[in-house]
Amino acid sequence: MIHRLLLAFFLLTALVRAASPAAVIIDVRSLGAIGDGITLDTKAIQAAIDRCHDAGGGTVVIAGGRFLTGTLYLKSNLCLRLEPGAVLLGSPHAADYATDTDRTMYRGEPHMDRCLIFAKDADNISFEGTGTIDGQGKLLPEAGDPQHNRPKLLRFLNCTRLRMRDLTLQAPASWTTEWRYCSDIAIDGITIFSRANINGDGLDFDGCTRVRVSNSTFDTSDDSICLQTSLPDKPCRDVVIANCHFCSRWAGVRIGLLSRGDFENVVVTHCTFRDHNDSGLKIQMNEGAEMRNMVFTDLVMKNVPRPVFLTFCQKQAWVDAPSELPPMKRVHGLLFANIVVDDADLTGPVAKTCGFQLTGVPGHPLEDLTFSNITATFPGGGSAEDAHNVLAELTPEVLQRGWPEYSRFGATVPAYGFYARHVKGLTLRDVAVRTAGADGRPAAMFIDVAEAKLSDAPEPVKTP
Repeated sequence: MIHRLLLAFFLLTALVRAASPAAVIIDVRSLGAIGDGITLDTKAIQAAIDRCHDAGGGTVVIAGGRFLTGTLYLKSNLCLRLEPGAVLLGSPHAADYATDTDRTMYRGEPHMDRCLIFAKDADNISFEGTGTIDGQGKLLPEAGDPQHNRPKLLRFLNCTRLRMRDLTLQAPASWTTEWRYCSDIAIDGITIFSRANINGDGLDFDGCTRVRVSNSTFDTSDDSICLQTSLPDKPCRDVVIANCHFCSRWAGVRIGLLSRGDFENVVVTHCTFRDHNDSGLKIQMNEGAEMRNMVFTDLVMKNVPRPVFLTFCQKQAWVDAPSELPPMKRVHGLLFANIVVDDADLTGPVAKTCGFQLTGVPGHPLEDLTFSNITATFPGGGSAEDAHNVLAELTPEVLQRGWPEYSRFGATVPAYGFYARHVKGLTLRDVAVRTAGADGRPAAMFIDVAEAKLSDAPEPVKTP
């Protein structure tokens, strides 16, 4: 009896499989794409995407050429596969980019509203293959464009189940990717090279949840990975960044700045940071939300002036921000552990700006910060006079001149290792900081720091 039931089950399974339509596979050349890098192939590529979607799902194959295109609209149940050597080229003409692909969420940046690849309200989209998406960013904005358009490469809006692996994304005219209000994102083994133009962010996740980025390499003209929140009800939550390599003209991983929604449950682990102009980890809360429960562990940084730059203040970044300043909630529960920093070879003005810099504002301290097993070598070069510098507070008046960057302080930080101001609950455990050359500043300075706990850490100079 059991054998008969099993036989019936297998026969039924075979019939169901035979009745199920196979996912279609469409090579864009079969619909007229030329792939010579000159002919605009937008219509043929979009036709392949639409046909796959109409068939219930499938794979669009880009192979054997350089396919020039304007804006493409991706849809549910689609895989875009770029075969080895294949290149999807962004058009150098603004007119080839659609104007119905939503907008950027930062104020003062309408020139980055357009994008090359767009998906909205879609589910189950994947990118695979070892091919390349190239934005030709050096050619944009084109001469005579009054709006100075610099499109992003990819924008996803309200999408779920997104996958990307093994691709190279290069030369965007602005951001490489924008993932907004999306969930269940997995990115593995990609390479981003975005030095063709300014604002060359790598991966920007705005109000996204369940995000995994792993085994990837970044060389960017701006922040390599950004976590941000442009809506109060769209948090950034449950994010893991692991086994990645960062090189950046600005920051490796930035969290915040655009910060209207909460940030929580974030892990950055087993990553390397090299040759940054600004910070390794740049964490900025300033638009009225809460930040908590984040872990940064097993990191190595070489030639990164500010391994951690953490600020809590008030500044509007959102595109539709009112004139009223946002409220201030909390930044708390951040752990930094097992971090090695080697900045001994840094020279020039940047040498004196090194260190771990943590600053809130009076009445709104950073809370419950822990630094454990930290080894850092900085170049030195600070003077005894620098040790007496009084830095500007990050007040709204000071921030009228721009974002809460290091330059807003107005002077060299008066400590070469740790500078903490307006902090409640700071633990330094097994922390060693030193300089390669002479430095007249102390290793650590605490200003308005309460409930500090030190164990095998430099004794700070404390001021009221």
